[in-house]
Amino acid sequence: MAFNSRVTAVLGPTNTGKTHYAIERMLGHRTGVIGFPLRLLAREVYDRIVKARGPSVVALVTGEERIVPERTQYWVCTVEAMPQEIGADFVAIDEIQLCGDPDRGHVFTDRLLRARGLVETMFLGSDSMRPAIAALIPQTQFVRRERFSTLSYNGQKKISRMPARSAIVGFSVDDVYAIAELIRRQKGGCAVVMGGLSPRTRNAQVALYQNGDVDYLVATDAIGMGLNLDIKHVAFSGTHKFDGRRMRPLFPHELAQIAGRAGRHMEPGTFGVTGDASPLDEDLVEAIEEHRFAPVRKLMWRNPDMDFGSTDRLIAALEAPTTNEWLMRTRESDDLQALKALADMPDLADRLRGPQAVKLLWDVCRIPDFRSNGGADHVQLLHRLFGFLQAGRIPT
Repeated sequence: MAFNSRVTAVLGPTNTGKTHYAIERMLGHRTGVIGFPLRLLAREVYDRIVKARGPSVVALVTGEERIVPERTQYWVCTVEAMPQEIGADFVAIDEIQLCGDPDRGHVFTDRLLRARGLVETMFLGSDSMRPAIAALIPQTQFVRRERFSTLSYNGQKKISRMPARSAIVGFSVDDVYAIAELIRRQKGGCAVVMGGLSPRTRNAQVALYQNGDVDYLVATDAIGMGLNLDIKHVAFSGTHKFDGRRMRPLFPHELAQIAGRAGRHMEPGTFGVTGDASPLDEDLVEAIEEHRFAPVRKLMWRNPDMDFGSTDRLIAALEAPTTNEWLMRTRESDDLQALKALADMPDLADRLRGPQAVKLLWDVCRIPDFRSNGGADHVQLLHRLFGFLQAGRIPT
């Protein structure tokens, strides 16, 4: 890792041109890596850089897609899939405030603390991260970006009265499809964007909306993570979400991140509620409009120093505590749960002798549950994959 890299944090609300600025900075270097929170956003930026530099020098690496030309100079990735220690001149991480996310935060914190370009490193995100970054990386230079357009609240509207170029946000698959069906009956058509769609379907749905073939978009809260869509109005169909553990109200900064997708460049944007969602209170509206939020005080963290001597030692390393007041050990993540389940399987005991086998098992455990089948089914799939990889052959 290079510690003499120039480190810059470009912070501000949505629609401030942070991502565009980072891309321009990266293309000014010979090589670069940029990490995004969403597969769809990574694909959007990949397509943009391919247009500028050609497909032979640009890689796309996400959990679902991998395009790596032999002469790759620029890597566009999801944060989890960023290549480590490849010696790129430039490294950037988008939506760095996700360091505080209970599920994925430890990955963003790891990149904040350890990912560096040889020449330049850049973190993009919300002002709420400034105190934490200043404390953890004192040499950081801060750049404040102001929003290009105004964002204002316009209360509650029925779906039948939604203006053209609106995005209606739901917080479950059932909600999204129900809203989409209602819009199709009343408005004639809409695009649907959510994480469970295949890359091809998701990209086609975004294109359907962006090209103007339909005037309405129904999406999950994933659209808050930096997607650059032509949206004039964002409507919340609810203000609670299931976070993997429980139903909870959206935090003010989460609402702002989604609402801020309205209004691109110099065009003003509006946000509101629809359906069964209660109107937002005045203090919350003011905070969203003025992008005023409490700073992130705890960043999710997991010990990066792995011990592959045995599965017990690896689990102990992953569960090691931290003494840093800015960091909080992350809750047990899916990959660690899978590791514990596989380590307890008697038929694997004899096959987990030595660091190489333990490391291979850990690499397998980090494969996401793309099918969302639940714990036991996913663990069984990982068990089979480990067996195939250890034998050196995956059946076709």
